[in-house]
Formats: sequence, C-alpha cells, structure tokens
Amino acid sequence: MSGVRTRVLPAILTALGVTLLAAGLLSYTTPVTAESGDVAIVEPTATVAPETPIPLITLPPLGSALPTAGPTAPADRVATRVRVAALDIDLPVVKPGAPTDYPLCDVAMWIGALGQPGEGRATYLYAHARDGMFLPLLERSKVKNGKSMLGMVVEVWTSDDQRFLYEITEVRRHQKTLDDALAATEEELWLQTSEGPHGTVGKLQVLAKLLSQESSDHKSAHPKAKPVVCG
Repeated sequence: MSGVRTRVLPAILTALGVTLLAAGLLSYTTPVTAESGDVAIVEPTATVAPETPIPLITLPPLGSALPTAGPTAPADRVATRVRVAALDIDLPVVKPGAPTDYPLCDVAMWIGALGQPGEGRATYLYAHARDGMFLPLLERSKVKNGKSMLGMVVEVWTSDDQRFLYEITEVRRHQKTLDDALAATEEELWLQTSEGPHGTVGKLQVLAKLLSQESSDHKSAHPKAKPVVCG
C-alpha cells in the first residue's frame, strides 16, 4: 500500500495546485549545513508552542470541497503586502503563476487554494529564503527553534486598502504538509520559506493569529512590485 501511495502522491498534489511543499519549489541560495549545537538538526520535526509529531504527507481526497469565502470579505480582495518589522521583512505580494512555475524573487506570493485576509480561514504566503525576502525567518528558526519570533507582529495589507495585524504563535520546522492550513476554520496567517537548496522537501512554516483589522491609506496597501525571475 505504501508503494501505491508514493506513486500517486505527486499527481494528487499537482491536481490540487499545492505542489510547493512536496516539490521543493522554494529554494535557498546556498545549501543549509548542519551546525553543532543546532537542536533542530537532531529533531526530525520541531514545533514551538506547542510541539507536534511528524505530520503525514496527506491532502483532502480529490473532489473534496475547500472552505468558501466568508460573507464579510469582498470577493476580489487579495493580499498585496506583508511586513514583519522586527525582522526587516517588507515585501509586495503578487498572484502566483501556474503550480509548476518556479516562485519569483523580490516578492511574496499566496496559495490560491487557500484564503485571503478576512475570509475566516488560512491565508498562506510564501517567498524564497534569500536576502530581502524571507531569509530572516529561516535564520531565526535555527536558533532555539525560532522561539524569538513568538509574539512578533505580522502586517498584511490588501487590495481594498485594509491592514490586518497578526501575532506569531508557532514556528514549525521541517514541515511536509498543508493539512493544518487547509483545515483552518478561523482567521490565520501562514508564512512559508525553504530550509535548503532546490529540491529540499521540508519547509519552514510560521503560524500567526489575527489581532485586528483596520483601514489603510492606498499607497501603503499598494507597493510597487518588481518581481524578477530567480537566477
């Protein structure tokens, strides 16, 4: 049975359009090497507040319904900017390409199978672990499994000039599934980046819970995006 499951998993991931985790599309510029004293290298998976066991690589069956947008969220609302001021992260957010496209540089992107801010489910943003992008998330995660990031505020602006504030509550290393994000029934923000060179399956996930929503000026919510093809 395990052999059959291994063969059909790539097809299921592609069909659902969420191949990012399994295909290892998010890459770090150089391989991440093990360091003595790095606790997470010993642990097969490390989760801060609370710890979770190694998740299975499972997704909903084909044809199963995903959560629908909440009644108060405009149908055309999308995330346009993400900032973690404490880590000097500030990126425009753009629409992703096809599931098989390699993620662009100098921007963050969202996973379309999940939600947008204000829909009452998970918003999932991802970017490369490179300078000027989500590299600080990776670097902090390697120190005491990212404990210093707990409590940090993440800001997300949207196309209808709203600003959502979230608080980081969990840092999950070496993750191989989107299950918890897909199953979310309340407002959540997930940030993802890679933990190694292209092809590395395990990813870093940072989970944040909604604090508040407020109006924003148009300029702040619409930074000029200059995505480039990663070299």
